[in-house]
Amino acid sequence: MPRAIDLVVTRCGSRYRGRYFPCSVGRGGIGRKSGEGDAITPMGRWRIVGAGYRADRMPRPDVPFRANPIGPADIWSDDALDPAYNQGFAARNHPYSHEALRRGDRLYDLVAMLDFNWPDPVAGAGSAIFLHAWRKPRYPTAGCVAFAPEVLRFILESWVPDARVIIRN
Repeated sequence: MPRAIDLVVTRCGSRYRGRYFPCSVGRGGIGRKSGEGDAITPMGRWRIVGAGYRADRMPRPDVPFRANPIGPADIWSDDALDPAYNQGFAARNHPYSHEALRRGDRLYDLVAMLDFNWPDPVAGAGSAIFLHAWRKPRYPTAGCVAFAPEVLRFILESWVPDARVIIRN
């Protein structure tokens, strides 16, 4: 049963602390992940395990979990063959497929990582389910949950350690 402190996400929007917020989910909808690159936002109950932020674009967010500045070489591995699959780290010229966390657009200026398929990932089961800023209202993601930047900041800065992200149809 969701609590008031939980963020509840559906394809129609989200509820958090008694308020409704529009959001975007994966272009594959909400469901059970079939594998890497399926664009599905995974159903379930997840925890926020950390965040990243662009220190050159914003001050450090006041959040109850670890928030690290995103550096020029920071990436997230999305390659099932990579021994560091579904992990974030700094690397230049990484030989496996990965996503750059430092982007030219503003989608990852503030980004929170969920514990989906983490910390002991199953290779190919899906990686990098983030809460991040949306490209534009309701524009689908690759499987993450996206919000207006000011809503994302409000959610993360009012988060409490035992809250959950509940994603359901």
